[in-house]
Amino acid sequence: MINAAELVDNEFLRQFEFKVDGKLAKIEYSLQERKIFLTKLIIPEGVIAENFQEDFLKAVFENISERNLSIVPTSPEIAKFVRRNRQYKRMLPVGVRI
Repeated sequence: MINAAELVDNEFLRQFEFKVDGKLAKIEYSLQERKIFLTKLIIPEGVIAENFQEDFLKAVFENISERNLSIVPTSPEIAKFVRRNRQYKRMLPVGVRI
């Protein structure tokens, strides 16, 4: 599981970052009003941590939930994650379906 304290919201580059196996995994985003558009998921090649992508996304979604923002996943991998984890569908803005 990812330690939430190690997750970095780099507001200047508009991305969530987490170091794993000496490499940087990130999710790029765009923030508009009270919505955060998750545009790109980048997991470095060679990451051997089992279930890392799922744990990384859960940590990011919990961070976003604490800030009381809605999510709009525009990345196919992130949309697939939301479909598999129904508890995060409540974070979608009104009118957005996945």
